[in-house]
Amino acid sequence: MAPRPAHPGTWWRALLPQFGRRDLLEALIVAVGFLAYFGVRGAVIDRPEDAYWHARQVIDIQRQLGFFWEDDLQRMFSDNLFVIQSFNIVYFWLHFPLIIAFGIWCYYWRRPKYTLLRDAFLSSGAIALIVYWLYPVAPPRLLPDLAAQFDPNAPPFITGFVDTMQRYLGYAYQSQETAAFVNPYAAMPSLHFGWDLLLGIGIIWCFWGTRLAWLAVPVGVFLPASQVFAITVTANHFFLDAAAGAVVSLLGFPVALALRRWAYPRLGEAVSRLPWPGLRRLLAPGGDQRAPSSLTK
Repeated sequence: MAPRPAHPGTWWRALLPQFGRRDLLEALIVAVGFLAYFGVRGAVIDRPEDAYWHARQVIDIQRQLGFFWEDDLQRMFSDNLFVIQSFNIVYFWLHFPLIIAFGIWCYYWRRPKYTLLRDAFLSSGAIALIVYWLYPVAPPRLLPDLAAQFDPNAPPFITGFVDTMQRYLGYAYQSQETAAFVNPYAAMPSLHFGWDLLLGIGIIWCFWGTRLAWLAVPVGVFLPASQVFAITVTANHFFLDAAAGAVVSLLGFPVALALRRWAYPRLGEAVSRLPWPGLRRLLAPGGDQRAPSSLTK
């Protein structure tokens, strides 16, 4: 006899246990992170002159070290619309959308690894926020307009940068529609590169030893490798920004390990003494392991 079809509505009852208080807690953590970003953005948004001259300092350092290639690199590809559009796509779609998608998957199927990666992302973001506040840096794409205000005699390698996202996609990060969500002077460090580096490491780590490792390794390498060129060709960052982004992002791992080793056990002890059972259930450790998907075995 054929199996009896599931009762209508059974599917959402089966999915309901997958969502709950811990998911809301994760959403709260993300919301707090965004609020912190908005606060720092408000502190540096009115410092365009500082951001411009700091960008000039970055360029001077790169020129002294012999790797100020951003201007030449962008001009090299300026007539190749396919290459420019490809880097625009890499810059936008292979960053936050991919981080969110991987984070959701990792949250349900690699929970212990997700926790470490989440803490690495958030702690590196906290470090970067401090740098943004102390040392705002304008991206190359803003230098022509800022030079017109603060440095009218700036050389052509300062004033020649093009915002490829705006020119070829009609999208500008500093537009009125996105101004409330963007820090225009957060070029140093480049979390666009640094977080793609963490994403690549996370993908390789989560799929290592599975039958999809052969795919995860090249994908994990491709993401930061392509992003370092995307952020420079699109005039959103300097190479030195990428180097700083890598350092800051990798610093997130020791912070995450320290949280796991010292902070979370003490937090668990403190939570166990709370007089509110509901809050204890929400914050109590445990239940972090989810069965791996059969597709990744």
